[in-house]
Amino acid sequence: MKTPHDLVQAAKSHTQEISLDQAEQAISQADVLIDVREADEYAVAHIPGAVHMSRGMLEFKIGQHPVLSARDSKIVLYCKTSGRAALCAASLKEMGYLQVQSIAGGIDAWIAAGKNIAQPSTPSFD
Repeated sequence: MKTPHDLVQAAKSHTQEISLDQAEQAISQADVLIDVREADEYAVAHIPGAVHMSRGMLEFKIGQHPVLSARDSKIVLYCKTSGRAALCAASLKEMGYLQVQSIAGGIDAWIAAGKNIAQPSTPSFD
């Protein structure tokens, strides 16, 4: 019986995982940056410019995104630490997407490196 870790490792063996050093350039060249975490995680903080498509809905929503109708679209994915993004990348490859990358270490590594994040502003009721 496979464990979740086994599934992630198998997905990573078929996924182009990019380092943080490569991430900013890959994001600038991508057609879309997708955060595959849950909506509440995305709302707390996300990489600027990222669109939200949770792992559970990615396959259903991606075809509805106008930029992503072409299977050669450049897609960069991330999650908290990289496991969910690897699983999503493997799924997108099965769907025929040709240029899918995942950020190693996810947003946790992004934040630890001091890179810019988008956070919602808290309204003031004063």
